[in-house]
Amino acid sequence: MSRGDLSASIQDYLKEIYKLGAAGERVSTTALAGRQHVSAASASAMVKKLAALGLAEHAPYRGVMLTHAGEQVALEVIRHHRLLELYLAETLGIGVEAVHDEADRLEHVLSEELEARIDKALGFPTHDPHGDPIPNARLEWPTEKS
Repeated sequence: MSRGDLSASIQDYLKEIYKLGAAGERVSTTALAGRQHVSAASASAMVKKLAALGLAEHAPYRGVMLTHAGEQVALEVIRHHRLLELYLAETLGIGVEAVHDEADRLEHVLSEELEARIDKALGFPTHDPHGDPIPNARLEWPTEKS
């Protein structure tokens, strides 16, 4: 299943589960609800949907983890977000404090072709304007800060 087939809401949940469970730990639906600013019931319903789509594994009272497919989508969304932040800051001159919200809106609609062009135009960057790493086109994290 490709990122383009998924709603922005599903993409956002995958991104937050990835960030919260970055150490390979299961993420509680309560923590997820807090990050998504929704009720625990809403987060739980979405987790069940993600599991049904094969993007997450959920064990009641034990939390949620992304499957490999879910992780790949999350990394793609993170890549889009961070490339957009850098592009907005460096190319368009938007202040670093303002790029996050713009990137949040645009990350879901960025095509793979435009992503590749932005990546090339920026010189294949490894970090966004906040210093956070950007996964490369193979969705691998950079090994060192440039």
